[in-house]
Amino acid sequence: MAEMIQPAMVPKVKLYTGEEIPCVGMGTFGSDRFTPEQVSNAVAGAIRCGYRMFDCAACYGNEDQIGEVFHAAFEEGVVERKDLFIMTKVWNDMHERVEESCRKSIQDLQCDYIDLFFIHWPFPNYHAPGCDVDSRNPDSRPFSVEEFMNTYRQCEELVRKGLIRHIGISNMTIPKMEAVLPLMEIMPSACESEMHVCFQQKEIFDYLTEHKIQPIGFMPLGSPQRPERDKCPEDVADLQTPEMQEIAKAHGCHPALIALKWAHQRGQIPIPFSVHEAEYVSNLKAMIEDPLTEEEMQKIATLERNNRLVKGQVFLWEGAKDWHDLWDEEGKIVTL
Repeated sequence: MAEMIQPAMVPKVKLYTGEEIPCVGMGTFGSDRFTPEQVSNAVAGAIRCGYRMFDCAACYGNEDQIGEVFHAAFEEGVVERKDLFIMTKVWNDMHERVEESCRKSIQDLQCDYIDLFFIHWPFPNYHAPGCDVDSRNPDSRPFSVEEFMNTYRQCEELVRKGLIRHIGISNMTIPKMEAVLPLMEIMPSACESEMHVCFQQKEIFDYLTEHKIQPIGFMPLGSPQRPERDKCPEDVADLQTPEMQEIAKAHGCHPALIALKWAHQRGQIPIPFSVHEAEYVSNLKAMIEDPLTEEEMQKIATLERNNRLVKGQVFLWEGAKDWHDLWDEEGKIVTL
């Protein structure tokens, strides 16, 4: 039996709606390295050790197995549905059929409703999971406010129908948010973005917090085990920087736990993933003990290296220069 951390001890963050949710979640993207069974087994262990937030996605290919775990936990009385905060996402090929995607995830996850439903990417540029970074879909096109809002309106309708409780956006830029936020009837509760110590995205972090949108940081450890196809020579290994090593030594722990403490104390929700019990238990415990000092937080703030690891090359459209066009780095939405 894994060590149990009482969920009540895990700090909470408050959404703009007033709802309080856990300050850390468990990711479930492992399809590049682990079987759906390995991922769902980790979810089962995580529930029993005290996790109450899980970040899923239709394109991860494991929601039906995770649903079996949720169902068993409910049936056995380990946890009630109302005690879990379940997140999932509509994939790029379902932007025109959002309710169908949502209902399929609810069916697969066996969870009755979704707590937070994200638009996974802000455009419908589809690629098959696991494809090479050089893959391109000839139907890909730049971001469109009209297309995005059509998808978002469908999410708003899901809130009204009671299928989802909160809407999320993901992989957004400030120019894109500036264009769409004024058009929304129901504001997003959270935004998932790549955020880790060598890619802190301070401008987006500050923008989200100013607009009362909760930042959720994926790849919070700098994804040292990401697929080889996603690695570039210029990438920085966050956890191997001398500063992270030094702080970890001072705390007598692995640098991964320092990265998670930093994320939590900064104000974002990290969603680390591991199939190893010792690791996911340690990740949760890191939220409730031995915080970083202000001096250590300031030292980590100096580690920004603009080290984007999810570059998104597979979503590029014909005529785009390179992956930088996806991220509106000049302060305006890049179109054809």
